[in-house]
Amino acid sequence: MKKSLLLSCAAMAAFAMTALAQTPAETLPLGAKLPMADTKMKSIDDDMYAVRDMMGENGVLVIFTCNTCPFVIGAEGYGGGWEGRYPSVIGAAKKTDVGIILVNSNEAKREKGDNLADMKAQAEAGKYDDIPYVLDQNSALANAFGARTTPHVFLFDKNMNLVYRGSIDDSNESPDKVKEPYLFNALGNLAAGKKIEPADTKPVGCSIKRVQ
Repeated sequence: MKKSLLLSCAAMAAFAMTALAQTPAETLPLGAKLPMADTKMKSIDDDMYAVRDMMGENGVLVIFTCNTCPFVIGAEGYGGGWEGRYPSVIGAAKKTDVGIILVNSNEAKREKGDNLADMKAQAEAGKYDDIPYVLDQNSALANAFGARTTPHVFLFDKNMNLVYRGSIDDSNESPDKVKEPYLFNALGNLAAGKKIEPADTKPVGCSIKRVQ
C-alpha cells in the first residue's frame, strides 16, 4: 500500500512537472527583446523562416493565428473574423516598412485543422499567402512570447524591442464596427517615431491549443 502510494505520488509529480513545462510564461512585457529570433520554422511555401528574417527597416510584426478559431475566421469559415483584415494589416505593415510573419502554434490540432496543408489552403483562400505563415512546433515560440490567444499580436521596433502587444482592433465581428484600430495606429506611430498609445491591449480570441 505504501509503495503504491509512493508510485502514485511520483506519477502525479511527473504529470505536474510536464504540465508546468508546457505552460506558457507570462506574456512578454513591453520593452522586452524579441525571443527566439533565429529559430527557423517551416512556412506554407515549404521554406524555413525565423522572425529575424522578416525584420523590416522599422521592425517586425508577429501575429499568432490559426485556421480553426471563430475569432480568426468568423462564423462562415473565412472573412468574418480578424482574418478578413489580414490583407489590410499586411498592406499597412509593408507601407510602414515593418516586416510581418504569421505563426500557427496550435500543436494539439495538427491532425486536423491546423497542419501545414490546412495552413496553405487557408492562406490561399484568405489571399495572404504571399507572406510567411509558419508552423510553430510544440508551441515553442508561443511559449517564449507567452502568447495566449488566436489572434495575439506582438509588434517590435527596429531594435527588436516590443512596442505593442494585444489585439488588432476592438471588434472581431466586422471592420465596420471598429472604433479603435489599435494595430494600424501602432504601425503608423512606430514609422513616424511617435509614442504608441495604447501600447498594451487585451488579446481576445480562442486559447492557443498546446499539447498538455
